[in-house]
Amino acid sequence: MAKVAVLGYGTVGSGVVEVLDTNAQEVAKSAGESVELKYILDLRDFPGDKHEAQVVHDINVILDDPEVDVICETMGGLEPAFTFEKNAIMKGKSVCTSNKELVAVHGPELVELAKKHNVSYLFEASVGGGIPVLRSINDSLKHEKIDAITGILNGTTNYILTKMDKEGMGFETVLKKAQEKGYAERNPEADVEGYDACRKIAILSSLMSGKHVNYEDIYTEGISKISIEDFEYARALNMSIKLLGMCKRNENGFFTIVAPFLVPQENPLAAVNGVFNAINVHGNMLGDVMFYGKGAGKNATASAVVADVIDILKHKGKHIEVNLGSEKAELTSKDNAVRRFFVRVPEGEKDKAYELFGQDIDVVKRNSVHSEFAFVTDLVSEKDFEEKLWKFDSVKGYIRLY
Repeated sequence: MAKVAVLGYGTVGSGVVEVLDTNAQEVAKSAGESVELKYILDLRDFPGDKHEAQVVHDINVILDDPEVDVICETMGGLEPAFTFEKNAIMKGKSVCTSNKELVAVHGPELVELAKKHNVSYLFEASVGGGIPVLRSINDSLKHEKIDAITGILNGTTNYILTKMDKEGMGFETVLKKAQEKGYAERNPEADVEGYDACRKIAILSSLMSGKHVNYEDIYTEGISKISIEDFEYARALNMSIKLLGMCKRNENGFFTIVAPFLVPQENPLAAVNGVFNAINVHGNMLGDVMFYGKGAGKNATASAVVADVIDILKHKGKHIEVNLGSEKAELTSKDNAVRRFFVRVPEGEKDKAYELFGQDIDVVKRNSVHSEFAFVTDLVSEKDFEEKLWKFDSVKGYIRLY
């Protein structure tokens, strides 16, 4: 019988316990042995809870118990989670986590440490909730040369954009509804400004390259400037607006970005709505493969944590290799990326638009607005685009095309 401990009895931690309880037979069958929850670490007590007797307040109780095989860290944040994980690995215990912030910052160090101590460090739940994308990259697609990963990586922003598109509500109105439904935090900055998606694409970029991509090096834009008018233009273009996290390797370099993009309706990503996530992986032989599902939520995320527990127990006594090196990845400047842009300027800037971007720009018409000029550029580098944009007296907005 294997024994596990859960650090943090919040939303995800309680979900992990629930999965271990509810699917005990399935977990045992998959792991090759029964799995018992021995400890729950939390600052609080839980009187009346089914597992109140297993709650402890001192991490050392868990670290010093030789019976504990696997630790599930679901606390979130950098500290004390990092110290707890590090000490657990040094004590010869495998660790799995849903903590994207920690994995994005310290993942390579912890993977290296786990290898040194012949245990494993897994983090499937840190990207895409219950979607098994990391395991697929690390296992099923190991033989592929992956050259691009693009995803809708945040359910909150996708819910907001979907509501704005389908129901014509403004950003602030939809954000309030998302908070009421529990899809958005009281302080929604991490979601709506793209920081959450940024950490997730940093992890995916690191796995793709085998080197450490620092999330602070990734250019990040959120969705707070997207307007109802933008969606009207998107429909005229037969496109959807999605917040995408993207990493791509081509002849010009290795690029990463998080930003809103106009996505053609024929692209499967355009049809991903509500709180769902989708991640498209492109391999040199396989081509495109897409992973789709709930990117967050108690049960989906907890399911991914338990999948890591099972993987660790099936490989007990061995280190599971993860393509996450500590060498810093060299990212190519966003300035060198080449793409098309949708731009909105006042009607009086029309002549300047033709002057700056050429006579062949695609003009986008929209019946309800007569006081502005909207167009799509030809292919242009990010640097050249920004330089030209500054030459307008006024710009109402712009969005990249995918």
